[in-house]
Amino acid sequence: MIKGKSGGSRRQGNTGDRDRTVAKRGGHGGGVIKYFCSFSNTIYDVLASRGWCEVEADEDWDFTWADRDWVYQAFDKMHLEPWQRMNHYRNGRELCRKDLIAKNVKRQKRLLEKEGRHQEAAQFDIMPTTFMLPREYAMFVEEFKKIGGVWIMKPIGAAQGRGIFLFKSLNEISEWKSEFKYKPSGEKKVEEKEVEAYVVQRYLQYPLLVGGKKFDMRMYCLVTSFSPLKVFMYRRGFARFTNSRYSCRTEDIHDDFMHLTNVAIQKTAENYDNRTGGKMELQALKLYLMSIYGMERVDALFWEMQMIVIKSLLAVQQVMINDKHCFELYGYDLIIDAELRPWLLEVNASPSLTANTNEDYLMKTEMLHGMLDVVDMDKLLQGDEEHVSGWDLVYDNGYIEIDPSQCGYTSFLGAAVPEVEGAEQQQSQSQRPSSSAGHKN
Repeated sequence: MIKGKSGGSRRQGNTGDRDRTVAKRGGHGGGVIKYFCSFSNTIYDVLASRGWCEVEADEDWDFTWADRDWVYQAFDKMHLEPWQRMNHYRNGRELCRKDLIAKNVKRQKRLLEKEGRHQEAAQFDIMPTTFMLPREYAMFVEEFKKIGGVWIMKPIGAAQGRGIFLFKSLNEISEWKSEFKYKPSGEKKVEEKEVEAYVVQRYLQYPLLVGGKKFDMRMYCLVTSFSPLKVFMYRRGFARFTNSRYSCRTEDIHDDFMHLTNVAIQKTAENYDNRTGGKMELQALKLYLMSIYGMERVDALFWEMQMIVIKSLLAVQQVMINDKHCFELYGYDLIIDAELRPWLLEVNASPSLTANTNEDYLMKTEMLHGMLDVVDMDKLLQGDEEHVSGWDLVYDNGYIEIDPSQCGYTSFLGAAVPEVEGAEQQQSQSQRPSSSAGHKN
């Protein structure tokens, strides 16, 4: 384990008073917290239930939850007061765009290798072999000719599985072959035609299976500062399963219901399970894996998953524009291979907060309430808490270790979330999935 700061002196946050109807705004002299929200899914329901006052975008607000483009424009047009908070950092694409996160992780690994810190550099081997097309087509072909196999293409800016496909022959991606040709310095670049930029990754043909089906995992991370880096992780999450049983045969690589776990794809399958939504709670998955591989091995696996999240953030820390007005909720997608090694697939700056089952709705509303407790617009915390409403501090300008006298695990991922005061009332108000899938009308 990488050693770091001890967690023994920190405290458990007491944030159970969620049924309050008036919340004071810290630093402004009082008044109800005013919020603007451009979405109408679980985050809107949570904000509305906290006793805050909803306002429009052109009114005075203390807290905003909006899409990235709105936040980016706000940086250019608005002077923010010290207490105002927004849900995105200015250049979050460095972490969340598929090509940029791959570039930043590679850069960090090369930097450490150049400094002779090879053991530390190896810890940044967290993603499958990745190239950017068409820019790195020649390097990709060289690697492809060495190892062959199945690869996966992903558009750099798309989500929900759109545009993803698998291939095993270079002929299948011929349109990216000679996209950009460069003449000597000073001469104009010749563009033969335009194609969408993609990342191409070595496909993990032998993933860990449960019930014969492939799955990946969605975990939640909250960054409240990049300088110094301060990271919380939520204990709960879920695994997303394919509807069809998995096959590693190359003849089956074009079966999306077998290979792609995205809910947007799987819910179109004839055998889609509306009751479970094709999901399993992270805690249930952890217990199942422990029954097969043992507690020690699975605890190590979940610690490695937590380290992947931290390493990805360290890889972008130096290029991120930190701002005291900002925080960001990230949705991390990881996959485990057949040798119980976790891999980072992608990071989402706007993870889906729309629920497709009652259980999903309750989990996401609970997660969001806890996230707002950490952000602490109500000024109820002391600022040195390590555990707040299911969110655990895992990095605070250094790694946070779990006190072995308090817990026998190295990570709280997959652990139960403690009950808080007012939880029964909150649950009674959150029994139905939000019907809307996106922005407010």
